Amino acid sequence: MTPEEKELLKLKDDIKEDLKDLFKKYLKTFDHDIPEPDDREAAVLIVTTMQSALEELKCEIVEGKYDNF
Repeated sequence: MTPEEKELLKLKDDIKEDLKDLFKKYLKTFDHDIPEPDDREAAVLIVTTMQSALEELKCEIVEGKYDNF
């Protein structure tokens, strides 16, 4: 197991929790800014946007943007 994989094992739960917290933050924003929002639709839109951002990050990784971070 590489050092990076060992570190990920330690951080995995924190990363998941941070992502859920970010999702909930934006879902609350919908609730505050839109009268009677459709929470399910908002959740789908937020997750779709998050997935798109992750895909962008993956492309940046492949391009080497984080090779010497």
